[in-house]
Amino acid sequence: MSAEKGIWTPANIVTCVRIAFIPVFMVVAGLADGPSEPVLAVAAFVVYVTLSLTDKVDGYLARSRGEVTDFGKFLDPIADKLLVFSALLMLLDRGEVGVWVVFVILLREFLVSALRMVASANGEVIAADKLGKAKTAVTMVSLCGYYLAYALLSLGLDLGYTIGLVSWALMIAAVVLTVVSGAQYFWGARHVVFGR
Repeated sequence: MSAEKGIWTPANIVTCVRIAFIPVFMVVAGLADGPSEPVLAVAAFVVYVTLSLTDKVDGYLARSRGEVTDFGKFLDPIADKLLVFSALLMLLDRGEVGVWVVFVILLREFLVSALRMVASANGEVIAADKLGKAKTAVTMVSLCGYYLAYALLSLGLDLGYTIGLVSWALMIAAVVLTVVSGAQYFWGARHVVFGR
């Protein structure tokens, strides 16, 4: 198998498509910034949910086909982070989430990524644990909820207020999980930072 074919597996193609469509989501979500644009608001929600679900698709394809590649390991977490922060930035621009929410999540990602790089240089791998995965899942569900609420409100459906409140509560939970899981990573790998 050539190096090119080794890189362009179905899983990696899905990941690349996900990254390519993130700017599309941002444009649609930006244009939907107004109650008079229900079609665009619904489209933004549909695009975001679809992109979120492709994270499971590329992971399944890579494992089921035995095509887990270094390129995929590198690109997949980048795609996940871009997807989360694109949605957060659009919500921040609308004033629907606070700056501190984005800051805490961004800080944690920088610190854990730096920790993983240092550990990797020492021949250690810091894999995602259950708490980290729960943080990601809660964050994604919360973000999907925000865009669903906006779509419903743009259609004149009051259910959007309830979903928006639930999404806000989930975002608070995501921030708490972000801090706790980040602290857990550093405690478990404290020897990497402070020595044995």
